[in-house]
Amino acid sequence: MTILILNVGSSSLKYSVFDANHQVRVSGLIERIGEPASHHRYQGCDGIGHDLTAPVHDHDQALQHLFDLLPRLGIASHQLQCIGHRVVHGGEHFHEPARIDSAVLAQIRQVSPLAPLHNPANLLGIEQAMRLMPEVPQVAVFDTAFHQTLPDYAYRYALPDALYRQHGVRRYGFHGTSHRYVAKQAAQMLGQPLNRLNLITLHLGNGASMAAIAQGRSVDTSMGMTPLEGLMMGTRCGDLDPAVHFYLGRTLAIGNDELENLLNKASGCKGICGENDMRTIQRLADQGDASAQLALAMYAYRIKKYIGAYFAVLGHVDALVFTGGIGENAAWLRQQACNGLSLFGIAIDPARNAAPAKPQARIGADGSAVEVLVIATDEELEIALQVETCLGNAADPMRHNPPCKD
Repeated sequence: MTILILNVGSSSLKYSVFDANHQVRVSGLIERIGEPASHHRYQGCDGIGHDLTAPVHDHDQALQHLFDLLPRLGIASHQLQCIGHRVVHGGEHFHEPARIDSAVLAQIRQVSPLAPLHNPANLLGIEQAMRLMPEVPQVAVFDTAFHQTLPDYAYRYALPDALYRQHGVRRYGFHGTSHRYVAKQAAQMLGQPLNRLNLITLHLGNGASMAAIAQGRSVDTSMGMTPLEGLMMGTRCGDLDPAVHFYLGRTLAIGNDELENLLNKASGCKGICGENDMRTIQRLADQGDASAQLALAMYAYRIKKYIGAYFAVLGHVDALVFTGGIGENAAWLRQQACNGLSLFGIAIDPARNAAPAKPQARIGADGSAVEVLVIATDEELEIALQVETCLGNAADPMRHNPPCKD
């Protein structure tokens, strides 16, 4: 089954084409859509990379450009058997992937206020792809779906009941596609059925979240109604006393839009040390920069607190799983986050941690009661696998519900 995966952002289009053996035939990224110097980087099955800089005025033009390019890379339109779309927010309605029709589009649009920076762009990509490829089945895969197994006492906020019933104010969680993928990979590494394992998965990138997974089901996660809650991130503050919002609004005399921008785009590591790229922060810290050192210490401390909390939630943990650009590449972070956790049975081997094998490795010390794993995430592949399952072409060991929501 040849599947095109689309991940449409507010100013970007990321895509991959998978063949029947789940091998990537084409992948690419169009960035800075709407700017004069839009950039398109792609690679075909020949392994040769290409870089183009030319204006791409809008998402319609970006997708048209992609569909014009694919035949030149050996993928004719009739070969595409399905298009899978990443959709950030599915609200409470979507527990599984959904084959897209007018009703599904309406439901995605209905929950767009919960993800105003993401869902509208996702919808643009879906609608244009359906216009350009009307005969090709299209499936939406939701970042929030994996966390729909949270119990009500974990996803509800202590707010008036009407805010949940009428306005959907609750914990939804994000990065579900990544958490799902690495959980399945961890089970394969450990040689155990996933429904017998308790895992703590750590997706650590510029955006970061953790999940407590009990016997294959997400039972808690650090992000909340929006991706702002939880861990300290590159530019997001993470957990914060809610009254800080009121204090800042009054003291700085700023409105909600400015405050939202401050908390989402000017906080986190960037707010502490002026940088949000972890490689730069680590270099500055190594050079003695006190603000960078503080940012690293805060970042690791938040992670350690969530590890302890999720041990309490799960009772028993078989493995910690680090993934994401930072989780996979920052040995210092893995070591610092796990230091002092021997009471939980966690011990890292410094040599294994310094140079873990790719795409997955065990970095726990001999005798560590809890496995510590580093697994490279592959959200595009996970979306492709879910699309196949949705259309009835494969079985998913994590599926608890019917294969596809129509």
